[in-house]
Amino acid sequence: MFFKRAKLKKDFDAKFITLMKETKEEWRQAQNIEALIDDYDLTIIVQRKIAESKHFFLYKEARLRKILLK
Repeated sequence: MFFKRAKLKKDFDAKFITLMKETKEEWRQAQNIEALIDDYDLTIIVQRKIAESKHFFLYKEARLRKILLK
């Protein structure tokens, strides 16, 4: 019983870390796009803010779950 639980936690932690890496890359891409745009475009700024919010939410969750980020 306990071994199955540990294996499930390990699997979900691995998926969680993968998701965090994806959101971080999405956030960096949004930052790069915003930096390359010459004019003021609200939709690009909103996309960056959404990506940033997702990443920091997952970061807080990782700290609560005590997942070590590599």
